[in-house]
Amino acid sequence: MCGITGWVSFDRELRTEAATLDAMAETMACRGPDDRGVWAQGPAALGHRRLAIIDLPGGHQPMTADTADGTVALVYSGETYNFTELRRQLADRGHRFTTDSDTEVVLRGYLEWGDAVAERLNGMYAFAIWDGRRDRLVMIRDRMGIKPFYYHPTSDGVLFGSEPKAILANPLARARVTLDGLRELFTMIKTPQHAIWDGMFEVEPGTVVTVDRTGPRRRTYWQLETRPHTDDRDTTVATVRALLDDIVRRQLVADVPRCTLLSGGLDSSAMTAIAARQLGEHGEKVRSFAVDFVGQSENFVADQLRGTPDTPYVHDVARASGTDHQDIVLDAQALADLDVRAKTIRARDLPVGFGDMDSSLYLLFRAIRDQSTVALSGESADEVFGGYQQFFDEEARRAATFPWLVRFGRDFGDDTDVLRADLTEALDTPSYIADGYRTAVAGVQRLDGESDFEYGMRRICHLHLTRFVRILLDRKDRASMAVGLEVRVPFCDHRLVEYVYNTPWSLKSYDGREKTLLREATADVLPKSVYDRVKSPYPSTQDPKYAVALQDHAKDLLARPSHPVFDLVDRDRLRRVAHSDAPISTQAGRRGLERALDLALWLDLYRPEISLA
Repeated sequence: MCGITGWVSFDRELRTEAATLDAMAETMACRGPDDRGVWAQGPAALGHRRLAIIDLPGGHQPMTADTADGTVALVYSGETYNFTELRRQLADRGHRFTTDSDTEVVLRGYLEWGDAVAERLNGMYAFAIWDGRRDRLVMIRDRMGIKPFYYHPTSDGVLFGSEPKAILANPLARARVTLDGLRELFTMIKTPQHAIWDGMFEVEPGTVVTVDRTGPRRRTYWQLETRPHTDDRDTTVATVRALLDDIVRRQLVADVPRCTLLSGGLDSSAMTAIAARQLGEHGEKVRSFAVDFVGQSENFVADQLRGTPDTPYVHDVARASGTDHQDIVLDAQALADLDVRAKTIRARDLPVGFGDMDSSLYLLFRAIRDQSTVALSGESADEVFGGYQQFFDEEARRAATFPWLVRFGRDFGDDTDVLRADLTEALDTPSYIADGYRTAVAGVQRLDGESDFEYGMRRICHLHLTRFVRILLDRKDRASMAVGLEVRVPFCDHRLVEYVYNTPWSLKSYDGREKTLLREATADVLPKSVYDRVKSPYPSTQDPKYAVALQDHAKDLLARPSHPVFDLVDRDRLRRVAHSDAPISTQAGRRGLERALDLALWLDLYRPEISLA
């Protein structure tokens, strides 16, 4: 896992731009605290920050290969879980290796197969290759979008980076956000390629972007495809389990301390239990970590989102699987700390967070990083297996919009409530969402003979796997890499995603419950309490002191009437909430305060040019 960046300028010699490239790479020091490297030749310059995971002494980057026709140079972020098999194939074809790293396997794979190497990789990755034989840059991102990757075309080439901050460190990129960027910021629909910053784009998941003197070209090498599912129930359950066993075994490979993130839900519990069984075969124990809040278990109050606290279930799994477990317990003061809030915004480059859930995730990862470098997460199982409430909500199922927005609107209200009325009108987010939805469902293929209900559920699954999951994967990556922790996501293995996506909903939920396939596939390793537990989202604090702290911060902000945030935020609405004597006990009640504070800190940190024309 690392941070990558670079600059291609066909009209200049970039060896004279070392200071700028250093500045671009330095923005990602947190992603790669173990090593740094830069390389420049002619019109190309590459920068790298390394978090050493595999082959600690041998994975220095940028990594180059000299050929008779020119130099090929690579900067790579991520993990390739099938690199040992690929290494054997390449060795059989005559390639000689000087390291034990997966990075060299990817480089040699490109020399052998060109950009078709992407189709052979199993993993999470974002990498860029300068091919001096053809004077072109090749950028490739993993199928599910686990690793972030951005680029910014220029008049004579391109800038790129793992994060927007790397690109924005180059004088050629303006920190500018237009109305269209604000629409994306406030809608949670994850439009493909949209980076919110003007002139910047995401490399889409499953995509190769090639840049030469004629400009950028895109090629999709993977996307969700509709295929018939012919396996019966027992075979389907057995296939899911076999895939999970193989996936977890591959993702446990590392030369540094590993752990699992354990929430007590079905996803993380199943993953932790499988990992514990596999490591137990070698006499090892799994280390597991969970987040909790001061007084949460004792004073928990069920609401429409969360019916039970996590901690009792976490401890059931830890006991059953014999993990070396630790709860990371956070208090309201830490969650509301403005420095922590600023760090989460800096990690994301944008004020697009989930309030205290972002702060707690960052603090959890920071605490884990003191003891482990790699963590396995249950992230994305809800999207793959159908775990969210909106999969079972008739209104969300029928709505001609992104189904999670139906649930969010009901539970949290309009995300633009805190904004000025004139800005809300200019944004016209309902039209933006409607346009995005029509585009998103247009390409969902229908199986011959598929019923209206099954096709409707296929569309909902497709939306979650191509839009919603990318929001959460980006959140996970940024929060973890901000503290130099690599988080792996077994449920995003493309083999599992393809198989379960094409499993009919009648099999995905054959007992009427969420994630039936996953529950049955892992029943033998789960405590009964977890097997029977109803889905509960990532936890949020219920401590009233957190809301009081938010109100105090908002009052401080209101005492600065000239702050540019009030060009966006409705001052009177914020004042009413900040000075309200009524207790604010829910996430929905705190949302406006958190949004305003996030926007203010983002404006302070980035000083973006906001264009509302």
